[in-house]
Amino acid sequence: MNDMKKYLSETVRAIAPSGIRKFFDIVAKMDDVISLGVGEPDFVTPWHIREAALYSLEKGYTMYTSNQGLPELREEIARFKEKKTGLRYSPEKEVLVTIGVSEAVDLAFRALLAPGDEVLIPEPSYVSYAPGTVLASGKAVPVPTYDGDQYKLKAENLEACVTGKSKILVLAYPSNPTGAIMTKSDLEALLPIIIKNDLLVLSDEIYGELTYYEEPHVSIAALPGMKERTIMLDGFSKAYAMTGWRIGYVCAHADFIGAMNKIHQYTIMCAPIMGQKAAVEALRNGDKEMRNMVENYDYRRKLMLNGFRSIGLSCFEPQGAFYCFPDISVSGMNSEEFCQLLLEEKRVAAVPGNVFGVSGEGFARCCYAASVADIEEAIDRMGSFLRLHSREAI
Repeated sequence: MNDMKKYLSETVRAIAPSGIRKFFDIVAKMDDVISLGVGEPDFVTPWHIREAALYSLEKGYTMYTSNQGLPELREEIARFKEKKTGLRYSPEKEVLVTIGVSEAVDLAFRALLAPGDEVLIPEPSYVSYAPGTVLASGKAVPVPTYDGDQYKLKAENLEACVTGKSKILVLAYPSNPTGAIMTKSDLEALLPIIIKNDLLVLSDEIYGELTYYEEPHVSIAALPGMKERTIMLDGFSKAYAMTGWRIGYVCAHADFIGAMNKIHQYTIMCAPIMGQKAAVEALRNGDKEMRNMVENYDYRRKLMLNGFRSIGLSCFEPQGAFYCFPDISVSGMNSEEFCQLLLEEKRVAAVPGNVFGVSGEGFARCCYAASVADIEEAIDRMGSFLRLHSREAI
């Protein structure tokens, strides 16, 4: 019985492993590597948030919570979303606490998709949406976005991809990997297509607090007629430096939450109570640290952007999240070749743009949630790399 793969599901066999994790695993085995690859804050979770979790243990909070999550956390989430969007979600019926936003994506697809239903995914996109669609028996349909459009989803590109089987549009702005945002007017331009085709919207807003534009982040759920057809996802990983805590949540119509909770209660039961207690503290008292982190990211954003341009890499200016997406075509290599050779020769880890979809070919994702010293050293190493390999003299 050497070929154990024959027992695996055909669906799972057909799914490629995460391209992000591939490079992360390589980096873990190498020395002197500056990693710009994994999208994780280099800040430690603020002490008062960690202390809340420790205190919960001291008080003996080690039991299950409601499947939907602690009532006090759901109440804080509802208050937070009302403050940010003007929308009121019922903590009892319209909020579900999940194991990070990743579980929320999975729950939404499994609760809403029937075999053959199509999910429209603007690309370049985060790597989970297409596989999550396939695992839920749906069909992932890429919708291209372009550097020249600042990676905004354009109405004409969306409309060209809609069919009679289209059911869900994924909107993940600010964007991972590009750092693009969608303003209120950008989103309004999509509404006629969404409503005409009776689409649901899966709005992943995990980077909503990390914006550097003069206007704050706008949720499509807050636009006329969109609350009931929007499944809003968010969490604590990015804004509060809580990646390892794995606490996310969904705000949506009660019928959607009820369906997602059915799956959640049979597969997960509930998110860990200590993490939920920490999340309550984050929402109540974490704004000051969050603003400080965003200010730091903004400085590093400018440092990386200007650094790339100084060494001959054209780069769209990101307005959200913590990624730059430079054009590496000057090297004459494709994305995989560029990132592999950069890692081998200069010990700088970036993620090939093509892992985020066909539209990402010719680009690389670099995360500026790294120290200033690491960003500066990475730019120096990349400049040296390009002087050796660029088709044009730098």
